Amino acid sequence: MSSLPKSLNDTAWEQLFSKYDILNQIEANGQFEISATQIKEFREPRLMAKFDHIINLPRIFADNQLAILPITRGDYVISHFEAYHKFENYTVPVTRVSLPTHIQSLDSNNIPSEAIALNCAVAANIVSDFLQDEDLLSTVSGRMGSGSFSFGIANSKTSTPCRVQVDNSQIEIDAAYEGVRGLALFEAKRDLSEDFLVRQLYYPFRVWQSRITKPVRPLFLVYSNGIYRLYEYAFQDTNNYSSIVLVNQKNYSVEDTAIEITDIQSTLQRVGVMPEPQIPFPQADSFERVINICELLDEQELSRNDVTEQYAFDARQTNYYTDAARYLGLLEKHRDGVTPVYGLSDTGKRIFRLNYKQRQLAFCDLVLSHKAFGDTLRKYLESGSMPSTGEIIQIMKDSSLYNVSSYSTFERRSSTIKGWLNWILELINE
Repeated sequence: MSSLPKSLNDTAWEQLFSKYDILNQIEANGQFEISATQIKEFREPRLMAKFDHIINLPRIFADNQLAILPITRGDYVISHFEAYHKFENYTVPVTRVSLPTHIQSLDSNNIPSEAIALNCAVAANIVSDFLQDEDLLSTVSGRMGSGSFSFGIANSKTSTPCRVQVDNSQIEIDAAYEGVRGLALFEAKRDLSEDFLVRQLYYPFRVWQSRITKPVRPLFLVYSNGIYRLYEYAFQDTNNYSSIVLVNQKNYSVEDTAIEITDIQSTLQRVGVMPEPQIPFPQADSFERVINICELLDEQELSRNDVTEQYAFDARQTNYYTDAARYLGLLEKHRDGVTPVYGLSDTGKRIFRLNYKQRQLAFCDLVLSHKAFGDTLRKYLESGSMPSTGEIIQIMKDSSLYNVSSYSTFERRSSTIKGWLNWILELINE
């Protein structure tokens, strides 16, 4: 059981489970249907029934291997659904593309929304290159009814799939492009995550595969830090939610991504040593996600709870990643009344307006100006391999770090140094 403070969703769902004896109902009947009216007794359904990632699930769902799916415009079903799919983790080269020279209203350095990311991907011919289809036209995006269909979905408790009946649930398609050979349905995101809710692809797929004779192609577009990541999936069995498989994955950039080892070496030689801030040494292994949380806070300031509820973080990760960004000077925290809120610092705003190459090197500058990171990279460049955990810990001890004392804490923080330096090294074009 988690020791983290309960969120508003955690508390409201615990009250609902208690009032309607939901766990025992699921044990007896395999699933439990609940209406928006019932949910609203404790909190707004729009906040209580949309969990795009496993990590966003309320504690009582996570502890009991449960998920929730919509079945009408006002009803949901809860069961031991395996409702999520992990993004495949491949190292894929980045394909360089460019915007047409006559386009002035799109700025590749400023992509504030999923819609703009999609428009930029179309204008730069990313979508047409990925789909390899002809005469693509935008068609059926937006909100619409699902019609009626049923499906099987894997059960996390037994080998027998659950059966779900959907009758006019609401679906939303971020973009749809029809070509000569198929209809591509896009779900677009700007937050990096480990997984996604398959429903976002499966429900639109079921709607349109029953209405047209061409193949229907479900796709994810994930935009972050100048990189457009496209994933195409297929359902091997139309009637099986859990039959999802990856068909193709490619990465694109509208900007120059050419970074050489000499760029990194020059940065390392140039930076001075910054005094350690009075902020805990970072425990946030994915530097991509440090960047991503800053991107998401670029357009608006958010409280810690808002960050946790809206993006692919739990409360602990929200703390770790916002603190990591504050450690680098990218984020600031201040109080809106009694509630702490986070927003980009002036340094963060300046860096996020740079082009891709300048932006990555500016991140490198911030990281390597901290002695433990800079000295570890120097040792790597001298030896040609990443220093051992013990060697990194000794470097950290020599760096007079704030708020790091025990060996176990040093060990955990050393994984952040490895993670961030690996991110820097992976920038280098072979």
